[in-house]
Amino acid sequence: MDSLSFSGICRHHVSPSTTMLDFDQSNHRKDGCLSGNNASFCRKQDKRGSIVTHVASPILPVTVPSRKKEIVPDHRTHVAWTSVRQERWEGELVVQGEIPLWLKGTYLRNGPGLWHIEDYNFRHLFDGYATLVKLHFENGRLIAGHRQIESEAYKAARKNKKICFREFSEVPKYENFMAYVGDLAKLFSGASLTDNANTGVVKLGDGRVVCLTETQKGSLVIDPNSLETLGRFEYSDNLWGLIHSAHPIVTDTEFLTLLPDLVNPGYLVARMEPGTNERKVIGRVNCRGGPSPGWVHSFPVTEHYVVVPEMPLRYCAQNLLRAEPTPLYKFEWHPESKAFLHVMCKASGKIVTSVEVPLFVTFHFINAYEEEDEDGRVTAIIADCCEHNANTTILDKLRLQNLRSFNGEDVLPDARVGRFTIPLDGSPYGKLESALHPDEHGRGMDMCSINPSNLGKKYRYAYACGAQRPCHFPNTLTKLDFVDKKAKNWHDEGAVPSEPFFVARPGATEEDDGVVISLISEKNRSGYALVLDGSTFEEIARAKLPYGLPYGLHGCWVPKK
Repeated sequence: MDSLSFSGICRHHVSPSTTMLDFDQSNHRKDGCLSGNNASFCRKQDKRGSIVTHVASPILPVTVPSRKKEIVPDHRTHVAWTSVRQERWEGELVVQGEIPLWLKGTYLRNGPGLWHIEDYNFRHLFDGYATLVKLHFENGRLIAGHRQIESEAYKAARKNKKICFREFSEVPKYENFMAYVGDLAKLFSGASLTDNANTGVVKLGDGRVVCLTETQKGSLVIDPNSLETLGRFEYSDNLWGLIHSAHPIVTDTEFLTLLPDLVNPGYLVARMEPGTNERKVIGRVNCRGGPSPGWVHSFPVTEHYVVVPEMPLRYCAQNLLRAEPTPLYKFEWHPESKAFLHVMCKASGKIVTSVEVPLFVTFHFINAYEEEDEDGRVTAIIADCCEHNANTTILDKLRLQNLRSFNGEDVLPDARVGRFTIPLDGSPYGKLESALHPDEHGRGMDMCSINPSNLGKKYRYAYACGAQRPCHFPNTLTKLDFVDKKAKNWHDEGAVPSEPFFVARPGATEEDDGVVISLISEKNRSGYALVLDGSTFEEIARAKLPYGLPYGLHGCWVPKK
């Protein structure tokens, strides 16, 4: 591997003569900024008046698995859609601005980061092998790193130099018909499904950190400090099924998930207590329409209820069996089957109501809460989501060929904050409308977060990715105000920001008192970590990475103990 030196950004480097990431302790800075083996720092003003912090850190040796050669990116392709340059890196970054001293902990972001094996390029954004990124904040300093998640799918692909498991749109290449038949047999047992945990990462109530995807076997435990893959999260129960929601509801006291039933269309709602690996069934929802359950990438909850969405974009067993992808991959669009929202009581597992709603397409629910009348009686459930105007073409827009071929045309399908109203008075119908005018956020909407203390409760603010047109992918960060029905937007020309993640200030009493963290991929193939003020939505700090990272999906916060 060619030497990569990141002078002025961090003091770690990759040397051609070693597989360790380290920094030179002998060449101390003579300007007083760096000295000795203990951490020390100084600050100076840059030309813009920002405060630049130079930091020397303790030795952080990192072993890097060797590769035959570094990935040489195609400079015509945005770094957001380019495979990560190396399997592993860690180093301390120069901070421009001020990171609040109260911000102590690690932001983890998961997502696909490697979209090729040898000379074979993957089709879809969701196919990529998982790259886990960390940003560790402490005392105004920032240590960053990334590492490939060592799933069985990733390790087998590296060893055999080909895809060996069924990914989102990719399947293994069969040498003959009998090999295909054998793979089908493995599919029914789940053996051929991927464990490539490239979607989300959560901190359980007992402190374990788990990376997730839509297959149940793709639940992998990682070390939030080293980013090492520790092994599979083995569920100790006997609940059937091969898939689950990629976005469970996780708090310090519980873990809630949905398990779609593809044989007898419906969903199991299950709970897992901290410190255990056993999911226990709360109740079951039977589907009201269609040949199979609707896709449940995520779902919302309130303080007392679980909302189970039944979307007309439904799982398709035939598409799962195909050797080549269909236009909607593992799904089919069934508008004739209609759309429904089911509300289940958390305590009893009973279905409180089941209403028909207008057709919708969503990957991500934002939050939900209970609407009360003057006497404190719950009259309705309000559930918000990033809604794509019942348009399934967003899945096709996420093909890598489309993401890599932006020519300036405005091709991103419109999206909005869809607000469902689910009446609890026995009415068979619910409503779906925009929570605020979509032009406030450029008619782009996805990748959302809220103050976690407002989970399941009435709330005012959310943070998401919006759009500044023309674009082909969400390219802004936006703060949504559901009371004033306004949005504040952050934009860096040509950059692709990942999910804005809100971290509340300890002891805060205001909902937006905290910071928003995002990783930014720039058009010049570089990138940086960004920290915005949660209230003003203005930049307070950034730190340039040694090279741009691929676009990532979802994150979590691990506070310092």
